[in-house]
Amino acid sequence: MDIRPLTPEYAVSPQIDPEDMPAIVAAGYTTVINNRPCEEIPPSHRNDVMKAAAEAAGLTFVTLPVNHMTLNMDTAAAQSDACHAATGPVLAYCASGTRCTIVWALGQAGTLDIGTILQTAAAQGYDLRQFAPQFDVLSNQT
Repeated sequence: MDIRPLTPEYAVSPQIDPEDMPAIVAAGYTTVINNRPCEEIPPSHRNDVMKAAAEAAGLTFVTLPVNHMTLNMDTAAAQSDACHAATGPVLAYCASGTRCTIVWALGQAGTLDIGTILQTAAAQGYDLRQFAPQFDVLSNQT
């Protein structure tokens, strides 16, 4: 498991395993967000398996699949809502953590300056510079 905190309340990770859920609880997380669409995941890691493992460990499990069609402000708002509803820190995962980071960054545009967003992502190994123009547009809309 490779947890990469973006903030004290939000971290991202590449694909986790069902067996990781107790360690996620031990690390202090209360909510897990799955940003992977089921069609790209083997049966052993599909949403129903992961949800059952998370709930058995006492975690809240949220499903928000992100692909090229759903990587948008609606998903960013839903992810933000899930984070605000959480009773503690949130761990979001996808294949590499990149989509989770992009969704977080979209939700921060207009709240954090673009440099801070890009630096925060880069510090955890995610280069979002290609999205800077989109973040700038979103920042100017708020």
